[in-house]
Amino acid sequence: MKFLKLIALFILTGSLAIGQTKLPVESVFERTYQNKTRIFDGKPGEKYWQNSSNYNLKVNFNPISRLLFGKVDVVYTNNSPDTLKTIWFKLYPNLYKKGVPRKAKLSESDLGDGVKIESLAANGKTMNDYNIDGTNMTVNVQPLLPGKTINFSISYHYILNKGSHMRTGQVDEGSHFIAYFFPRIAVYDDVDGWNKFPYTGAEEFYNDFDNFNAEITVPGGYAVWATGDLKNANDVFQKEIVSRISSAEKNDAVTDVITEKDLADKRVTQNKPFNTFKFSAKNVTDFVFALSDHYLWKSSSLIVDSTTKRRTRVDAVFNPKHKDFYEVIEFARKTVDAMSFKFPKWPFPYSHETVFDGLDQMEYPMMVNDNPVDSREDAITLTDHEIFHTMFPFYMGINETKYGWMDEGWATIGEWLISPMIDSTIVDEYGIQNTASSSGGKDDSPIMTLTPDLKGSGSFTNSYPKPALAYLFVKDYLGDELFTKALHQYIKNWNGKHPMPYDFFNSINKGSGKDLNWFWKRWFFEGGVTDMAIKSAIKTADGYTITIENKGKPLPIDLMLKFDDGSTEKNHSTISVWEKGNNETMINIKTQKKLSKVVMGDAHTPDKAKSDNSLSIN
Repeated sequence: MKFLKLIALFILTGSLAIGQTKLPVESVFERTYQNKTRIFDGKPGEKYWQNSSNYNLKVNFNPISRLLFGKVDVVYTNNSPDTLKTIWFKLYPNLYKKGVPRKAKLSESDLGDGVKIESLAANGKTMNDYNIDGTNMTVNVQPLLPGKTINFSISYHYILNKGSHMRTGQVDEGSHFIAYFFPRIAVYDDVDGWNKFPYTGAEEFYNDFDNFNAEITVPGGYAVWATGDLKNANDVFQKEIVSRISSAEKNDAVTDVITEKDLADKRVTQNKPFNTFKFSAKNVTDFVFALSDHYLWKSSSLIVDSTTKRRTRVDAVFNPKHKDFYEVIEFARKTVDAMSFKFPKWPFPYSHETVFDGLDQMEYPMMVNDNPVDSREDAITLTDHEIFHTMFPFYMGINETKYGWMDEGWATIGEWLISPMIDSTIVDEYGIQNTASSSGGKDDSPIMTLTPDLKGSGSFTNSYPKPALAYLFVKDYLGDELFTKALHQYIKNWNGKHPMPYDFFNSINKGSGKDLNWFWKRWFFEGGVTDMAIKSAIKTADGYTITIENKGKPLPIDLMLKFDDGSTEKNHSTISVWEKGNNETMINIKTQKKLSKVVMGDAHTPDKAKSDNSLSIN
């Protein structure tokens, strides 16, 4: 999504990578190495495990009353070595339940009774031994042994929020984006056991990789888009719409699947009182859907894997009044192409990506809920940011609740790098000035601070620009080829699994063959200002020696050298100049020309005090 309690006890363990710098490791992570579920080179260990579920979802949604009736049948597999006596569920719609603690500011008129459980059965037996506490629900069960499964059947209902749109809810009188709409089993992992964090509306999500079959019943005239593949297009759409969808899936050209004329002529869905849309999605972390009776649909597809020639369909679904959305299909296409072939150079992993015109800026597997924006640049940066989340956290099953930086940082660097590929005039500086001005302040804390414990400006900077800058600086330090190799090592190790911070650090170290712990420690585990200064420029026999002082975190150095003859020259140094822990470095400039001025700075280098970033030379 675009937008304190520091780890309490660290213990030092052996070097987690190649060199001598040691990262502080919390005891819960130390246990994973002892248990061999994770290992020091960044890979899952020989005893790594994760649990999973198969969901069958049946939903009836009334867009007038916003009443959602649902039935969930789920088979949960306990792959852990532990016997589970209680199963934890997430009831995310209870964010809107009266009396539930939350960080999000919601209108009192949008608060209601939350999720009402009509019936709950485990292995066919009616269960009354369950407890709902805000957005968490616990169910006491017969002990679930390692390797065994349990079947739950839950009937429930709730009223979707009309206002206070927090990632889900009514968009307008005929459109809704519906997420987090079913009771789902929480993650049980090798680090913390059950994910017991309540959903407060601030932190984002942590889900297992599951399989979904969904049947969504809505009144006639409403089209539905969702995670996964539509399995019964002929049953719910009219023949011409089905033909256009099929054409879009095979062609680069943009196809107008639903036009204003189709809407006016009521020639979109099958002429029935109700239509049931059936979707299937495998090995995904979530399932969402959206519907509208008056949205346009533009669609196209492109090859995302040169070897297999596999294609991904890209959709823009929007209100015709929102003119910025008419170009979104192109921005989305170019984002998917750039992700597949330029950064991170990994074939887009899913069969489709649908950008839905909603009231938020939020990502889901194969879906995006994006609000209209005022400028073309905003439309580009928002589109590529949210689509980039496909890799992080969806292809990589990141615990966003605890470590928002592990996905938002990647979406931010993706935005910085891909936006200029779409429009070369864009210089995206999202969050840079915030990072500079807040560094060293009261809300500035190490990136490894748990996301729920962040305060004030740190809630933004620690999750978005600060980690993105770290990734960008490492990319600069390693060079594009080696950085891509290291990033691919991380992706290969952990796609479809649950990476934690040290898995990332160690994968990049191993993949690059470089000991980057000196940098990880200073950027992720320690505080400090982002600020540099030009101390002096001394004439030498063959040019000049420029001394730069670093007052905090390691930053790259970009100098603009201005000479008496009016010419200029750029000079760049990577973070390598700070590798030894020094707080000063000397840059030797070879030139026979007379230097008149030195100016330091770059759009992606946060420098808190810029008054000492220039030096005139007599």
